[in-house]
Amino acid sequence: MASIFFLTIFTLLTTHLSKAQLTCTTQKFTNNKLYTHCNDLPHLNSYLHWSLNPSKNTLSIAFLAAPATASGWISWAINPTGDGMAGAQALLAYKASNGSMVVKTYNISSYNSIMEGKLAFDVEDKRAEYSDGMMKIFATVVLPGNGVTTVNQVWQVGPSVSADGFPVKHAFQPANLGAKGRLDLLSGQNIGGTRGGSRNKKKNIHGILNAVSWGILFPVGIIIARYLRAFPSADPAWFYLHAFCQVSGYAIGVAGWGTGLKLGSDSKGVTYSAHRNIGIALFSLATVQVFALFLRPNKDHKFRFYWNIYHHGIGYAILVLSVINVFKGLDILSPESKWRTSYIVVISTLGGIALLLEVITWIMILNRKSSKSTKPYDNKQQPLAP
Repeated sequence: MASIFFLTIFTLLTTHLSKAQLTCTTQKFTNNKLYTHCNDLPHLNSYLHWSLNPSKNTLSIAFLAAPATASGWISWAINPTGDGMAGAQALLAYKASNGSMVVKTYNISSYNSIMEGKLAFDVEDKRAEYSDGMMKIFATVVLPGNGVTTVNQVWQVGPSVSADGFPVKHAFQPANLGAKGRLDLLSGQNIGGTRGGSRNKKKNIHGILNAVSWGILFPVGIIIARYLRAFPSADPAWFYLHAFCQVSGYAIGVAGWGTGLKLGSDSKGVTYSAHRNIGIALFSLATVQVFALFLRPNKDHKFRFYWNIYHHGIGYAILVLSVINVFKGLDILSPESKWRTSYIVVISTLGGIALLLEVITWIMILNRKSSKSTKPYDNKQQPLAP
């Protein structure tokens, strides 16, 4: 069963470690161009590099994002009149049917009027590239006004482009709706628009509760139960520690599950099926597991063997689903990369501890078997039978 834990950790880390390590500071461009600032944008797996030239009142940018599909599009815009899509002056890139990258400009005067054409400011040297699953827009824009040091930015990704080159409507998931903010071109700060608000606060609370409960306390409780009981001196302390971690994790997890239900009811039309279904399965399994403690047979009972199989099986199922769902939640919440990295460090440390204890436990078991098999016989000479 321990192999399940190690396999789960290894698979998830290889899948998600690249996401944690990929930041704007590690990105390089084919022309070796360097920019003064860069940001890991908080939504849609997007990044912005820029250099401000105050004397010319120009802004050189490189916007990188993974399109919703291989045939999708990406867009970055400045909105001189507001903080959302309406009024945005957008650069949009996609891959044409011949495989070349195309950059177009759109003046989005309203949500119902999206027209290709000249922007409210001049754009120079616009071009696009595609590599390693990322589309990249390069351009130099003449800022709308002298001495501008902050701009309202909007970015987006879409699923496809029509035959006549018009972008198909993007999704309306929370990440899409939150892809905006006020950018300080001098300090590099994203000011407002991307985080905050009561809804985002609830999402963060939901994420923290579930990461701590399902993602940390439950694995710790399983490690305690599997490995500490191998030490005779740890009995019965290991059992109480195990029960404390699991019951505490369950209580916190129920609170996190409740906030998830509330978020779901407040988000009509927004559904994360896999994350929700795994959450429901976790809650159900954990509830059965906790109440099974009251049905635990004595050690010498004939049904204890079967109860152990059931208890261990459900426990490892909860472990695997817990870690998977934490990463799915991170994908949905799209926090700063440091939070994903922090959880990877925590779960990797727990995996390393479990691996070390697994080795120690097997050494102890083999030594015990060896000592029993090599126990010296009684060499006293017995008297001959009369």
